[in-house]
Amino acid sequence: MTYNVSPNLTRVTYHRIYADSQGDSHFDVVTVEQSLAQAAPPAAPFYVSEDKPASRYRFYTFEPGWIGELHPAPTRQFLALLSGEVEVETTDGTVRRFGPGDLVLLEDTSGRGHVTRNVGDGYAMFLVVPAPAP
Repeated sequence: MTYNVSPNLTRVTYHRIYADSQGDSHFDVVTVEQSLAQAAPPAAPFYVSEDKPASRYRFYTFEPGWIGELHPAPTRQFLALLSGEVEVETTDGTVRRFGPGDLVLLEDTSGRGHVTRNVGDGYAMFLVVPAPAP
């Protein structure tokens, strides 16, 4: 069987927030490659990335109007926004807005951190997966 798939579907991108050696935070965009694999036989092949360690998860829910003043991430963690709309500001002044389906890796566990704001009309809910350092 032949699969015709856009090259964009074989890659996953996410936003990364990290702290530099002076303690300032910045954004980066990371791309993860996937390849077609028979990963769950007898199901048809699908696109899979390489495994990375993770062992637990939690949910964060921010009330409308919630603001998380400048703070470092409590741990290195992936946040997948399930609902709502948030804005994140790094100390270099960059502001990015995220909506459902966006994925962010927080690595600014030291330094000054970032500001998070719930800018939507309702609750913002994240699925959070702590990720050990590579």
